[in-house]
Amino acid sequence: MLGVGQKFPAFELDATVSTDQKNAFKKITDQDYKGKWKVYFFWPKDFTFVCPTEIAAFGKLNREFADRDAQILGGSTDSEFVHLAWRNNHPDLKGLPFPMLADIKRELTQALGILDPNAGVAQRATYVVDPEGIIRFVSVNDLSVGRNPGEVLRVLDALQTDVLCPCNWQKGEPVLAV
Repeated sequence: MLGVGQKFPAFELDATVSTDQKNAFKKITDQDYKGKWKVYFFWPKDFTFVCPTEIAAFGKLNREFADRDAQILGGSTDSEFVHLAWRNNHPDLKGLPFPMLADIKRELTQALGILDPNAGVAQRATYVVDPEGIIRFVSVNDLSVGRNPGEVLRVLDALQTDVLCPCNWQKGEPVLAV
């Protein structure tokens, strides 16, 4: 699995960006959102139970991530059409403000090393990638356990200080002086 300090892999994927059938899909690459921090998070399967709780929670924090010059990108190994159907049928997903990546060929999940060997789906992985494309944070949860998007935001805040931050540090609190 790729980890902290490594370059996030190049990719080009179809993404679901809207519930409007005419404008629902867009190609997204690793070159999009240049100069921004990126938060990539992956879930195992659409139309499941834990996944929409996380996706909706990231959606609710989208403005806070954007205020920190960070772009959220979610994804799974489902197709863009499955993402669209899910968004159209799940009330918490209809207004998502970020792209849902469709890694149906499993190229990105394999390059990251997060394709679950038993289930054959994306693991519940999260990456924070700096504007130069370097992975600065990675976390993987068991397929059955949801993550905390607020913690990802806290880690982004800490990374953006570019100084030492103590345990449980929150934005605006003192950092460590050496």
